[in-house]
Amino acid sequence: MSHHSAISQVGDKLIVGLVDTAFIAGSTGSKLFPGTSVLNGPVYIGLPPAAGSPVPTANCMIGPPVPGTSFPASLEVSGISNILGTLNVAAISNFTGISNFTAVVTMSSLEVKNGIDVKNALNLGNATTCSNAPVVINGPLIVEGPITCAWLEARLKIAEALPAKSFDIPHPSKPNTHRLRYVCLEGPEIGTYVRGSLVNSDTIELPYYWKDLVYPESISVNLTPIGFYQDLYVDKIEWGTRIKIKNNSGTAINCYYTVFAERKTKDKLQPEYEGKTPDDYPGKNDEYSISGWNYDRRI
Repeated sequence: MSHHSAISQVGDKLIVGLVDTAFIAGSTGSKLFPGTSVLNGPVYIGLPPAAGSPVPTANCMIGPPVPGTSFPASLEVSGISNILGTLNVAAISNFTGISNFTAVVTMSSLEVKNGIDVKNALNLGNATTCSNAPVVINGPLIVEGPITCAWLEARLKIAEALPAKSFDIPHPSKPNTHRLRYVCLEGPEIGTYVRGSLVNSDTIELPYYWKDLVYPESISVNLTPIGFYQDLYVDKIEWGTRIKIKNNSGTAINCYYTVFAERKTKDKLQPEYEGKTPDDYPGKNDEYSISGWNYDRRI
């Protein structure tokens, strides 16, 4: 039976219902604190959404303090909330502070994030994840399925249409109205070069690492006299580290030079091969980045 009374004070505890309440005085000492309430049935606070239902939807049902309103909030916790069981949220959840997840988080529906999301444990997403803010990943990213990106797909289409490897930057002299595009040097070898000038010197000093980087027998040299005609020629190439130049006209040497060589690789480049795709290449494909075909392949 129900009981109605005016506002009154209750002693050290309030017990509603006839269910045994011996649990509040366990074997390890009394669990009774001043102000204890033992409610053995469903508790309605405010106007719960399902207040008109003949069957309680939960042990504690909380609604807004004023019927027909959504503010003030139905439940506000200023301290730490510990949930030791399953937490089911069937409505929008707004997190305006840092959210720390130290266990597995499984999401089976749309998740929209407008702020920073920090995750220190495994995150499993079984549905679309939309992020309207930067996503910072401080650890390895493992992707076992396809990645769809409209911007990247558009760039790949450009790469397929223009297979020449290039870079495109704002024009250094007219940055507000023009851009500058250069294309990488291409040829039937994996070539490398150094260039410079000689002034009153007869020796081109190659980078010390060229002896390990290039095939010494592949070195070739271009010489361009500066200021006046000079009868220049390559006298000898010493151990792939320096090049001796002579001037047959007997004047001092003053010239530009460019030195080309073929870079050493595990597998010598084969410019022509039988096949329909780069996967048919007979050599070591993992040594190449295939621009315009498989743009994400790296050494």
